Amino acid sequence: MSVLTLAYRFAPRRRRNGLQEQRAELLLPDDVPVVNPDVTATEAIEDLRTLPRWQYVLLMVGAPVMGLVFALRGPRAFLDEDLVVEDLPSTPRAEMMADGPVEHAMTDRRDQRLLDALGEIHTERGAEPVRVAVVYGAGHVPAIVSGLWDRYGYRPREAEWLTVLVPA
Repeated sequence: MSVLTLAYRFAPRRRRNGLQEQRAELLLPDDVPVVNPDVTATEAIEDLRTLPRWQYVLLMVGAPVMGLVFALRGPRAFLDEDLVVEDLPSTPRAEMMADGPVEHAMTDRRDQRLLDALGEIHTERGAEPVRVAVVYGAGHVPAIVSGLWDRYGYRPREAEWLTVLVPA
């Protein structure tokens, strides 16, 4: 995992990756709070260790290879030009993969942290009209939507999808 996260840090410095780095401090006014409710590398490894041993070993062997490709070729090596964001998986295989044990090991704790952070915003600012941007992958949206519905009765009214790559 450390090779993969190290590659994330170096990828924005490569000019040929074709992506523009955007940092919150350049985009947001000074008075806009930024919350990063994410897991640590140790917690991510702990969650992955709950997988069957063969899957865990495969991921640990594959992560450095992916990190090396990412560092050498840049993020475009993993981004498809025809990238499409859909609300639902487009094929039965995609649907099966979207709800597998690897997906849960990699997202459940992050989803819970995000919902807790959104809950704090709700508690502190729920009586006023505020806008909240959530910069997480589309795979996290079902958990966010159902979590906000279950906890507070919130339901989506609108959404704006952006393709972003946030440096670690």
